[in-house]
Amino acid sequence: MEKEKLRIDKYLWAIRIFKTRSLATEACKAGRVKLDGQNIKASHEVRIGEIYAISKGIERKMIKVTGLLTNRSDAKTAVTFYEDLTPAEETHRFKSIFHAPILKRDRGTGRPTKRDRREIDGLFLEGDE
Repeated sequence: MEKEKLRIDKYLWAIRIFKTRSLATEACKAGRVKLDGQNIKASHEVRIGEIYAISKGIERKMIKVTGLLTNRSDAKTAVTFYEDLTPAEETHRFKSIFHAPILKRDRGTGRPTKRDRREIDGLFLEGDE
């Protein structure tokens, strides 16, 4: 099984990191898949024991290859072919974004005026600093 050649884009698709193989290829081209801090091409040959850093939107993952999976399978099987080394604080930060407070306006107040809009924008700008 070790002599088998497997591209990184196909591997990331097979272990269900990306929904389609073309999305995995695009991530490699855009430099969102790294090995030892270096960008890698979609044609990079996967080896057992390598650790990849993957950026998918706001989510960051670190995975270690524990086995080679050529065809996409169910999630329970796919998880056995890699080890998730993502730090706990990174996972927590990603999940906490979804629990951020949501600003709501009272029902029936209509569209925000220009003044209201400036106040809303001011809230977001103050939070970034």
